[in-house]
Formats: sequence, C-alpha cells, structure tokens
Amino acid sequence: MFPTTIRVLDQTKLLLKWDDNSETIITLEKLRKYCPCATCMAERENRSLTFIPLFHSGQTKINRINKIGNYAIGILWEDGHNTGIYEFQFLKNPSEN
Repeated sequence: MFPTTIRVLDQTKLLLKWDDNSETIITLEKLRKYCPCATCMAERENRSLTFIPLFHSGQTKINRINKIGNYAIGILWEDGHNTGIYEFQFLKNPSEN
C-alpha cells in the first residue's frame, strides 16, 4: 500500500490515490485533530471526553508534505507544527481512527 498521488483539495482536504487504485479523502481538520506526535497525543489524553477542539486557520493549512521512508508522510502546518508522522495505514483507513 503506497500513495501514488497526494494533493490538497480546496485548502480543506487531503486526497490520496493509492497503488490499488483506491482513493482516500481526509479533511485537514481531522488530520490535525488526530496528529500522531507525542505532544498532541498527550494533550488528547489529558482532555475531558466532552472537549471539542477549535482550530484557527493556520493550524489546518499545509505548507509542505514530506515523504518519510516508504511508510509515512510528515506535514509542515502553516503554524509551524511539524512533528506528526502520518503512517500510510492511518491515512488509508481514517474512519478506523
């Protein structure tokens, strides 16, 4: 499972086309909400179950996407956050997260 195309759509979604000819579309807000970096994971663990995150525009806009090996991408968000490594399995099946 490997993405053949990664593209931002309308500054609100990430489109991934996979080598099995399937597609995944994920909102940028969801990507940021479930950032897999240690800092964001710790913040999510410490929040109450009723917490609703609100993001300002810089937190959900992508400046750059970098490939990380053959298993993930890294995203540089407009606000400078860049420590999340989004594994392809996470991106392929975002509804499971």
